[in-house]
Parts: sequence; C-alpha cells; structure tokens
Amino acid sequence: MKRPACARCLRPATACLCAAVRPVAHAVQVLVLMHPQEAGHAKNTGRLLHLCLPGSRVIAGEAFDPAMLAQPWHAADPPRHALLLYPPTPPDAQHPMHPAPALPLEWLAEPARLRLVVLDGTWRKSRRMLWANPALQRLPRLALDDVPPSRYAIRKAHAAHQLSTLEAVECALRRLEPGNAAIAALGEAMQAFMEMQRGYFFKNHSC
Repeated sequence: MKRPACARCLRPATACLCAAVRPVAHAVQVLVLMHPQEAGHAKNTGRLLHLCLPGSRVIAGEAFDPAMLAQPWHAADPPRHALLLYPPTPPDAQHPMHPAPALPLEWLAEPARLRLVVLDGTWRKSRRMLWANPALQRLPRLALDDVPPSRYAIRKAHAAHQLSTLEAVECALRRLEPGNAAIAALGEAMQAFMEMQRGYFFKNHSC
C-alpha cells in the first residue's frame, strides 16, 4: 500500500515539507525544469522552492516544448524574457551545442519582465537535459559568481561552489532583485528544511 501523501508538497505525510515553506514576494518568474528522478527524491529542494515562490512553476521531464519557455502563464501577463540559470559550458565534442547569446544588460533593469529557467537535477542530469534541448542552449545565461559555500550537507556536491536548487535560485534572485529583502526567507526555508532532514535521520537511525 502507498503511504499517505501530503496533497500540497506531494511528499509522504511522515516527511511533509510544508513546515519549511516560507512564502516570498518576488517579481521574477521562476520555471523549474525537474529531472523525473528528482521528483520523488527526499533530498530534492526544487519542490520546496516552488512552494515558497508563488510566481513559479515546476515541469518534470527531460525534453521540453520550446514554446513553454516564453508563453505567458496568465492571459494578462506581459511578455517575459527567459534566461537560463547555468554556468558556462565547456566545449564537448560528443555533445555540440548552440552558443548561448550574451545576456542583454537592459533586461536586468526590469525584473518583472524576466523568467528564470532552472534545471533541477544533479550536474550530470542537468547537462543531459541541456544537451537534449536546443531551445535551452539558445537562452541567455545567468551564471553565479562568488557564491557562498553550500549548506546542503545532506547531499554530496562535486565542488564547493555547487549549490542546491533552492540555494542557487536564492543567489540568482538576490542578483536580479537586489532591493528585495523578502528573498532572505528562502535562506530560512533552507535552514528549516535542513533541520527537518536531520530530524528524520536521527529518528530513523536511533536505537
């Protein structure tokens, strides 16, 4: 029998994320493209990020319809500029890609016209998603520089600058909306999530 699940966070009721949610007012839309194997992963932060950001959507898959990157979410929405949160990609002879155009600086002056596209998966999975979707390759990119060390100790990173999805989006929104103090609540949500995960670990490993 399946364990009862929370209708909001879709996690098992015994591991519900909802207590860690911290709603954040934000101007930039966030589109999370989640690898299917991440959708049910207990340590994934993409679902928590979505619950914190009212102007966000999550789509699970590996290949995506290019139209969804730019189409309005609501009839009254103004057109949005889509940019990809991803570092520069080294050349790969086995996986040639379209060069990413430069990010127009004038876009950064209007956060309410931006849609931040985020690949939610391990680095290997996210690279495969990028290789499989030429429309993503053609998006201007936002790369994060001088990021703080990740607090995501419960899941292994390959380098100190690699962050969880929630942490990476928090850093990106701080750059895109520098005057928005509400973004700090994402850090609070991450801290609450970490405390919950530690609680589950000790509960499951106690004598």
